[in-house]
Amino acid sequence: MHIAAQNGNDLGFESGEHPVGGGKGHGAAGIDKATINTWLSQKPWDKLVNRAGMTWRNLSDAEKAAVTDEKSASHLMLEKTSVIKRPILVKNDTIIALGFDEATYQTIIN
Repeated sequence: MHIAAQNGNDLGFESGEHPVGGGKGHGAAGIDKATINTWLSQKPWDKLVNRAGMTWRNLSDAEKAAVTDEKSASHLMLEKTSVIKRPILVKNDTIIALGFDEATYQTIIN
């Protein structure tokens, strides 16, 4: 009953559950448009884009202003995968946690 994160840590997840964005982030393994579209069907784009992170902060004002909807957010997430909020915990293709919240993870693990 476990799946290792990208950084090799045993997270104790069952089959069908997996963290996305552990270790070196999405960029190390890449991410496809279908996955981003699935996530966008479950969460608003402004929750998936980490506007507090360094990748977002390092964008020019014009690049930030261009992200206004799902289409532009999807393009940004494909081009700069580190802008995606992490971790994303997925079970059977459904996001069960976005970002780290200790109470949420305790509930999931227990």
